[in-house]
Amino acid sequence: MADRPTDISVTHPSASEPSPASLHLDRERGLEIEWADGTSSFLPIEHLRRHSPSADARELRAELESNPLAVLPGGGTEGPLRATGAELVGNYAIRILFSDGHSTGIYSWAYLRRIAPDGEDATRDA
Repeated sequence: MADRPTDISVTHPSASEPSPASLHLDRERGLEIEWADGTSSFLPIEHLRRHSPSADARELRAELESNPLAVLPGGGTEGPLRATGAELVGNYAIRILFSDGHSTGIYSWAYLRRIAPDGEDATRDA
């Protein structure tokens, strides 16, 4: 049975913080965000995993910057990387669960906007 995309409802914390009007997680492709200011972003699953804000992922990125020949840990799963779920963290972030077992990254709205491909207003090609 194919997984259905996940829609997550969001409340707006404040006008000064970037906040999504809606989130749509396609577990195979990525996270689509419609921002409250009318812009949209699409972040592919692999991009989200690579830019996880978790402590272990930050350490790995720092190690790769200082030593490009560092050995990457194995993913531990068969098949392509995918999202297995997502949950809101308060009204400021989302935690995405990945098929490789990674689940400790908490992606704040500001961080998602900052890491969106092609700048803060990255839109998905149809």
